[in-house]
Amino acid sequence: MRKTHATTLALAGALAGALPACALNVGDLNNPSLDDLQSHPTPVTIGAASTGLLIGNRGNRAAENGFVMELGILGREAYNFDVADPRYVTELLVNKLNPGNGPFGGNFWPLAYTNLRLATIVLEAVDKVDLSNADKSAIRGFTKTLEALDLLEVEVTHDSNGAVIDINPDPLAPPAPLAGVTATYARITNLLDDGNTDLAAGGDSFPFALSQGYAGFDTPATFAKFNRAIRARVAAYNGDYPAALTALAASFLDDDATGGITMDDGIYYVYSTKGGDLSNQLINPNIYVHPSIEQDAEPNDARFARKTAVAAVPGLRGATRNFLPLYSTPESRVPLIRNEELLLLKAEALFFTGDVAGAVAELNIVRTVSGTLPALTNPTPTHDQFITDLLHEREFSLLFEGHRWIDVRRLGRISALPLFVSTLDDGTTKTDTLNVRFPLPQPECDARPGEPLCARGSTD
Repeated sequence: MRKTHATTLALAGALAGALPACALNVGDLNNPSLDDLQSHPTPVTIGAASTGLLIGNRGNRAAENGFVMELGILGREAYNFDVADPRYVTELLVNKLNPGNGPFGGNFWPLAYTNLRLATIVLEAVDKVDLSNADKSAIRGFTKTLEALDLLEVEVTHDSNGAVIDINPDPLAPPAPLAGVTATYARITNLLDDGNTDLAAGGDSFPFALSQGYAGFDTPATFAKFNRAIRARVAAYNGDYPAALTALAASFLDDDATGGITMDDGIYYVYSTKGGDLSNQLINPNIYVHPSIEQDAEPNDARFARKTAVAAVPGLRGATRNFLPLYSTPESRVPLIRNEELLLLKAEALFFTGDVAGAVAELNIVRTVSGTLPALTNPTPTHDQFITDLLHEREFSLLFEGHRWIDVRRLGRISALPLFVSTLDDGTTKTDTLNVRFPLPQPECDARPGEPLCARGSTD
């Protein structure tokens, strides 16, 4: 038996960190259902695995140290003053991210790849079961869309540090190579486009139930509109604005003011306090709004008013508000993608394809309907002014939904994020660290000795 490095947690079941390789053919005694899915799939196990993909994708989105919380801290939307765990400030803000710290610097990798491995197994298993061609197509379209979402989480958190795009369901396989940004976005795009094609042949219904967060998008045809909405987001992130407009036209975007526009139409992660389910942990009273958000807010912006409230006790570092109205109960939903984001994506795509007046018009729909603010009056802003206006509207429309850190990085404004300067006991000062990406988790680097991306870290 050769000795190799073992990966942590779900990486052993996801990618591919090296485990001790022995000539044994023993099933997974701790997870026999996964073995059954691979060896003897049935419509029931395929349906259960599809539900598992939804659960896995929801993952740590609303965990106290999850996607919304940590990206909110890094993007200077929020503070978490949990005295029981000072890493919310010391690691995420004051220091570089630690690749060996799973809940913080090493986050947003193991759970995503656990789900990606499961998706790979589902796609291999679906051809072995007795289902109609339409049902098989529906499952493929659904699964590829969820794959794209999970891989997108890895990409937007780790950015140029790389991602693994070749998913081997065999946990004993050697580590797959790391791919760069271009290849990762190409893979995500292919998954979404292939999934959309499959959904078109998916018949009238899925052969399994979707969560309540997909209400209105729970048939192959309506789920395809969700697929196209995510495709538009990916295209914008990748700077492919013609493709973003094409995808938006096939999504659930509604910008027709004559019929009344509902900003909150969309898909959500749902939570509950029922046994075995996840609750929304973003209701923690230690979570405060970063003071820069209040400084940026326009007077009477309805978005700021409905998402924040003045805290009973002022927080540290200048924070005076918390997010209680936004996520007020353990069952509060967290947006996955809403019509309001689609309007802002359309504004961005129109501007970068030359329709400046159309872009401003889309921004004004958001400002007047969601923010109840006066419309912008300059129909021809400069490039820099439009980026400023776009980021401002995205800041408040998508506040504490996991976007600002990604937005300022991809649009070239991350260096403008405010940094807090602390005065130390000896009279010297220390400025916060600007972490621009998550480092590769240490187990991934241990499994790839000499990998140059492992030397880059979170700030370089």
